[in-house]
Amino acid sequence: MTAPIRSFLFVPGDSEKKIGKIGGSSADAVILDLEDAVSAGRKPIARQMVAEFIAAESGAAGPQLWVRMNPIDTEYALADLAAVVASGPAGVMIPKIDGPADVLRVHHYLEALESAHGLTPGGIRVLPVATETARAPFRLGDFADAGISRLYGLTWGAEDLSAALGASTNLDRTGEWAATYRLVRSLALMGARAADVEAVETLYVDIRDDRGLAESSRQARAEGFSGRIAIHPGQVDTINAAFTPTPEEVEFARRVVEAFSADVGTVALDGKMLDLPHLKQARRVLALVGRE
Repeated sequence: MTAPIRSFLFVPGDSEKKIGKIGGSSADAVILDLEDAVSAGRKPIARQMVAEFIAAESGAAGPQLWVRMNPIDTEYALADLAAVVASGPAGVMIPKIDGPADVLRVHHYLEALESAHGLTPGGIRVLPVATETARAPFRLGDFADAGISRLYGLTWGAEDLSAALGASTNLDRTGEWAATYRLVRSLALMGARAADVEAVETLYVDIRDDRGLAESSRQARAEGFSGRIAIHPGQVDTINAAFTPTPEEVEFARRVVEAFSADVGTVALDGKMLDLPHLKQARRVLALVGRE
C-alpha cells in the first residue's frame, strides 16, 4: 500500500510569490488553484504560470503538484485542462460536482489529453470536492460503482454547500458544524471508503488556532480520514503530525501483522481477541508511515 497524502496546501495559481515558495513546503501535496483564488481576468495567466511551474518541477523533490480546475459546467474548465495536462500534474481537484457523472466527464477528457501528450494513461489522479451542491450528497454512495480508476479520494466542503442551500451559516451555536454539515461530512467519509479510496477532511478556517486544528485533525484521523486540506502554510506541519501514527501505534500495528502471519482468522494479543478487521486497520496504520 502507498502512504496516503496527509496534507494538501492550496496556493493561488496566479501568485508568483507564493508559487515560488512551494519547493520549501513540507506539504505532501500542493494544489495550484485556478478556481476561487483567481479572478476571471487572470485565469489565462494563471493557467500559463501553473503549467510552466509544473513542467519546470517535473521529477524534482518536493510536494506533489495538483491543480484545482474550474467547475466542469463553466467556460473555463476545458481551457484549464488543455493548458495544464501536458505538464503532467500529479492530480486534478474537481470542484462543485453533482455526482460521479461529472467526474467521469473529467476522466474522459483526461484520457484524451494524456493520450495526445504521450502521458501514462490514468497517471493523473482526481479528487472531487463531492458535497458542494444540493444534489451531490445524495450521490456519494454511487462512487463505489462508478468505476473511476483514477479516483484518488473524496473530499467535502461546507462553504459552497451552505450557499447552495441558502443557509446563513454552516455552524451551530457552539461553533461546531451544524447538523446538516455533520451529516454530509459523514456521508463523504462513508462514500470514500465504500469506493475504496481516500477520505480527505475539509479545511480548518481559523488559521490562528493551531491547537484547535491539531485536535480536529486527530479526531478526523480517528474517524477514518487520511489527510486534510490546508489553506495556510502554517497549518501544514500540524496537519502532517496529526495524520501520522504515533510510534506506539506503529509498533502495535507491526505486532498485529506479525500475529496474523500464521494465516489464522483470530489471534490473542495483549489479552484481547483480534480478528481480520483489526489486521486491516493495522495494515492501514503501517501504510500511513510507508511501512507496507
